[in-house]
Amino acid sequence: MTELLLDPNIRTWVFVPIVVITFFIGIIRHYVSILLSSQKKVEVQQIKDTQALLRSRLLRENGKYIPKSAFLMRKHYFNDKEAGVLKLAQDRAAPAAANPMQDPNTLQDMLKGNLVNVLPMIAVGGWINWIFSGFVTTKVPFPLTWRFKDMLQRGINLPSLDPSWVSSASWYFLNVFGLRQIYSLVLGADNAADQTKFMEDQVSVSGAPTDPRAAFKSEWEALELFEHQYALKGIEEALLLADKPALKSRKKNT
Repeated sequence: MTELLLDPNIRTWVFVPIVVITFFIGIIRHYVSILLSSQKKVEVQQIKDTQALLRSRLLRENGKYIPKSAFLMRKHYFNDKEAGVLKLAQDRAAPAAANPMQDPNTLQDMLKGNLVNVLPMIAVGGWINWIFSGFVTTKVPFPLTWRFKDMLQRGINLPSLDPSWVSSASWYFLNVFGLRQIYSLVLGADNAADQTKFMEDQVSVSGAPTDPRAAFKSEWEALELFEHQYALKGIEEALLLADKPALKSRKKNT
């Protein structure tokens, strides 16, 4: 294998500029996506169903901090076999599954997403590959097999070079998919700069629609099997015992 000693100027004029360019391109894509995004119509029933599932999940997670009578009252509200919220949602007829590919608004959003996300990534990647062609930017701090060579050394044809070295083009694509946590800190969790989120949305749109009744049935069963165990049993006595030394010291001071 060929061992390399990189020029420090590569860090200043290749490594850091690629990170800065990728970051600011993501910021621009985020605000352009906000300008081009169309408002999606949300039904009231859909919001109610989502909140019901969330409240039921919170009841299972934090029900141990309320008395058993209060827990059973809330469980009856969700799981009653005749008027329970989750039971009624299961019995409600599922809405007709619409094909997202036949919705013009969905197709328009997909086209906007491709224009804002895919085309800039290809254009900037080609420009970086042309400007910084042939540069080795960094080396990963752990050994890799030769199968990673094609992925990490795009634009460099050196068969004897260690696969741990990363070329400029590969460094750009690593930044495209690796800056998601930085984007979350700067732009918030729900941002349009994350390429992985855009790909997940594309897959969810192209996939088959899910039946919401399955989610209600699963949550109903989970809440039905949940056994309440009061986590604050005897907390009053424990607090009184903990306050006794403080009360004695106050009496002595007085």
